Amino acid sequence: MLGASGQMGRATVAALVADGWEVRAASRGGDVDEAWPDSVRAVRVDREDDAALAKALGDGCDVLVDMVAFGRGHARRLRAMSDRIGSAVVISSGAVYEDDQGRGFDTQGRPDGFPRYPVPIPESQATVAPGESTYATRKVALERELLAAGEELPVTLLRAGAVHGPHCRTPRELYFVKRALDDRPVRVLAYGGLSRFHPVHVSNVAELVRLAARRPGSRVLNAGDPQAPTVADIGDAIDAVLGRRTETVLVDGPPPSPSVGETPWSGAHPVVYDMSAAEKELGYRAVTGYAESLPATVEWLAARLHGKEWTEAFPKMAANYGKGTLFDYPAEDAWLAEHRAG
Repeated sequence: MLGASGQMGRATVAALVADGWEVRAASRGGDVDEAWPDSVRAVRVDREDDAALAKALGDGCDVLVDMVAFGRGHARRLRAMSDRIGSAVVISSGAVYEDDQGRGFDTQGRPDGFPRYPVPIPESQATVAPGESTYATRKVALERELLAAGEELPVTLLRAGAVHGPHCRTPRELYFVKRALDDRPVRVLAYGGLSRFHPVHVSNVAELVRLAARRPGSRVLNAGDPQAPTVADIGDAIDAVLGRRTETVLVDGPPPSPSVGETPWSGAHPVVYDMSAAEKELGYRAVTGYAESLPATVEWLAARLHGKEWTEAFPKMAANYGKGTLFDYPAEDAWLAEHRAG
């Protein structure tokens, strides 16, 4: 497995070992998760080093799982070694989709640029054009190159939703967990708190990988939890785990400012993935639901935050969302004062 020490990789290694597979867990640091059994062989591999990749593959494998593939170049490297790979399972993204007007994740910052997808989104929905300019276009390029391999290399591509669970470098749940730990009594949610961005827990990704490994084929499948809760539901669920009660102020429409009402799930229209194909083709049944999985995630987040600034605990989260946007309490208080006075 490539990317074994990451959030999804840790859970997937454990699931494959439990299913009877012998696992070589490859990562840049050669890290070993304390939850893995001793039978897991950890190896140090840089994804960009073709020689190291070939050496780690050795005489070959029945299934190669790739958590860190991006773009046409990575796909071509896998195809070049197809004579030593029985089949592959590769993580893609739900970000590949575009709506009937050509809007997708890359257009969200434009006026009226948030996509209006069907609910739910089937795998047959159009995708953005392949390319190397954005995350979404690189994932499409990856998909097309691998699917073109056909019987030469059967590949299951999993279009993952908003991944959640312990060990995440950019945990969306941090938005509500930190606020609760900071004793914030109120939160502001744009779009009436109804935004939905379909999540997928790491254990559900692992289950999809496990099933796909046993049923090789060339296909794309969505990867999501059994529920796609609203952002208001997520806030309430995290409050329940922490034993808190937070007042929620709803805004009908977009965030009043980038620092008020905007969350990592916020969107003008729902993003919900159709899971019926995975259920039909793989016999997929989710291992957990969103609310059921939260206690472990919240516990892990609280432990990571203990005694640290959130930007230190989660530097990639700070880089992606900005250090002053997610938790700008003075800006929120100022807006609330004006809103309530009005």
